[in-house]
Amino acid sequence: MNRETLEKLIDAAAGRVPADLVIKGGIVADVYSGQFVEKDLAVCGGRIAALAEPGTCDGLEVFDAGGQYVLPGFIDSHIHIESSFLTPGELGRLLLPLGTCTIIADPHEIVNVCGIAGLKYMLVAARDTAMDVKFMLPSCVPAAPFENAGAVLDSWALSEPIKSKYILGLGELMNYPGVVYKDKEVMEKILLAKAAGKQIDGHSPGLTGRLLNAYAATSIHTDHECSTPEELTERVALGMYVLLRQGSACHDLRNLLPAVTAENSRRCVICSDDYQPTTVFEQGHLNNDLRICVEEGLSPMTALRMATLNAAECFRLADRGGLAPGLRADIVIAKDVKDFKVSRVYVRGVLCAENGVVVANRLQAAGKSDDRQLRSSFHVKDFSEARLKLKLKSDTVWVIDLTSGRIVTGKGKATVTRDESGAFVRDDSVDIAKIAVVERHLGTGNVGVALLRGYGIQAGAVALSVAHDSHNIIVVGVNDADMVCGVNRLVEIGGGAVLVKDGQVIEEMPLPLGGIMSDQSGEWVDAKLKAIDHKAVAELGVNKKLEPLMSLCFMSLSVIPELKLTDMGLFDVGTFNFIPLEAE
Repeated sequence: MNRETLEKLIDAAAGRVPADLVIKGGIVADVYSGQFVEKDLAVCGGRIAALAEPGTCDGLEVFDAGGQYVLPGFIDSHIHIESSFLTPGELGRLLLPLGTCTIIADPHEIVNVCGIAGLKYMLVAARDTAMDVKFMLPSCVPAAPFENAGAVLDSWALSEPIKSKYILGLGELMNYPGVVYKDKEVMEKILLAKAAGKQIDGHSPGLTGRLLNAYAATSIHTDHECSTPEELTERVALGMYVLLRQGSACHDLRNLLPAVTAENSRRCVICSDDYQPTTVFEQGHLNNDLRICVEEGLSPMTALRMATLNAAECFRLADRGGLAPGLRADIVIAKDVKDFKVSRVYVRGVLCAENGVVVANRLQAAGKSDDRQLRSSFHVKDFSEARLKLKLKSDTVWVIDLTSGRIVTGKGKATVTRDESGAFVRDDSVDIAKIAVVERHLGTGNVGVALLRGYGIQAGAVALSVAHDSHNIIVVGVNDADMVCGVNRLVEIGGGAVLVKDGQVIEEMPLPLGGIMSDQSGEWVDAKLKAIDHKAVAELGVNKKLEPLMSLCFMSLSVIPELKLTDMGLFDVGTFNFIPLEAE
């Protein structure tokens, strides 16, 4: 802001000159004092100039809100853009009409695939939307040393990016054992963030007691992995912010809301983490989360603060989060504060969406986001049907147990059938299928094979190159031939999702950007996801209570309990060790 702009803002605030925009006739949400008040709101130079008594503001443009609610722009406090399968600009186009004006993005998905080149792409591509995208620097690439990723970012590699003005802080520290047991590299990354004066995001599922104290003692200030009211309460008591997650696969919000009270609500924030276009079109985004909060008994003001002021304070965004003079004019007009149906969205005082349609998805010159380095990310070596052979020394085995709506898996036991050579033979009457993770970045030839229960698949195979967080190929099937067909087709199309039945591809969704993002529209991705979901259930028999792709892509995430599979083998998150498949 220069002197001329500042002086004009002052004059507009004082009423000496007309404002650029006046919103009158609305009920303004004062998130600071917790009241809804009838005020005129004046905007000048992209900032709020004044909140004044009705009828006292003049503007070059005037909008009569007609009794609607005037709210601060919503802030998603933790999201992985890549998990939407969309580019930043396209995701912004979908979220803006729903009132989301700012997102805090952790690009560790694309960085796990493409390294710093992936980060640079995201920083430039974020200019393609008026929605403000703030970035955290991925801290765990790979997430843990139990899988092969497309890049390794040690503390030295992070030492310059962490200083960037475009980086808010250090992204979620998923290697929580590395924190509490003082891993040297993890300590260096924490110290880098502290030296740069940047914040550190947390990720500590199941951690409690003195070990949670040890985690919080490092000044890690958030956690979005709470799934029980007790976990929320304990973290807030230790001074942390809890990000209540409501994503496409993980639905924690209703579980956690009973623990939100008048006393602790200011340390509670809303986030989505992983979100698909289908969820946007069918449910909305943070506006839907606000509706859920009110439905579950929170006051509209308490809910609203969790999506605005609390998030801004949590991430030190002093220029937003409320409607007050000097702040960014990120403004949402909603018909009520029960369903939070959004009618207008302003970003920096510019009308960007009206009645569900984007009218301006860019407030600055378009970026030149070069995606060429993202399009050659498949290096699969020596893969064949023979690599899927699963020889066992016992009929009693460990299985990965899936649970609908959660990414936490169980450590189950099962009795299976073996042939004369000791190899696993699928029993069609039992819901246990073979699952494999195929390394696709470094050409190691690694293939991890295990057993999955609860996915429900009865025919064919599902193959996917979105497999958190290293994004190797993950495939589940009832026979090896269809699994191989799915993997080979993924490599041919440069990544995505493939459904195979009787040796034929019956549906696919190419994701050519790093094997995890599409270069098509949100509507195109939505149509593909619906087709995949339908055929996965109708033709392959996948459990209809699951998200067929979102559920599968978390089966390799080796920092979320309890059993997971990486390209290196079956991993027990509870003991942080690889284990044999045999349970006896």
